[in-house]
Amino acid sequence: MNEDLLSKLHDIKELEKIPDNSIFIFSALVFISILIILVILFLLIKYFKNKKISERKIYFNILKNIDFEDSKKAAYTITKYSRLIANTDREKKLANELIEELEFFKYKRNVKNIDKLTKAKYSTFMEILDV
Repeated sequence: MNEDLLSKLHDIKELEKIPDNSIFIFSALVFISILIILVILFLLIKYFKNKKISERKIYFNILKNIDFEDSKKAAYTITKYSRLIANTDREKKLANELIEELEFFKYKRNVKNIDKLTKAKYSTFMEILDV
């Protein structure tokens, strides 16, 4: 019986060796997926960083939308934000001149409306701002 079995087993061929490239394929897939994730993260960071509005633009919009009906509040607002927004020497010089003009409107109980000369300095200051 053992001999019959052995004679039948001789007909069976040996196992074939199949080249195994799965480790290389897996490594390539991991590398490509990490690369894609990094590119997506880079693009998201770049998108949200550019979308952020700078403080300078916020201050400019506040200064642009000042209501001159309440001259005391307008004087304080212009003083505060013109100091914050002025960067260059020219901007600082015009801001200081404007603040000196507005001193009259700040420290009194009842004040008149802001005069045309002060409004002209304010408009000149707004024109030189580069936002």
